[in-house]
Amino acid sequence: MVKAKAKASNLIVTQTGSQIGCVKNQIACLKGLGLGKIGRKSTLKDDACVRGMIRKVAHLVKVEAVND
Repeated sequence: MVKAKAKASNLIVTQTGSQIGCVKNQIACLKGLGLGKIGRKSTLKDDACVRGMIRKVAHLVKVEAVND
């Protein structure tokens, strides 16, 4: 039997790295996450689409889980 992980309902994503020199699809992911400048934060719903975008730009962002 597989145990289900406790999921956070929201994620706070903070941009920590510059998008200069990144590939176009990484810049598009940052824009989709609501980021674009270092230090910007965005609160997003925790779902598969958001997790995929975060995985693509994991070297540029910091993620914190928020439990409601």
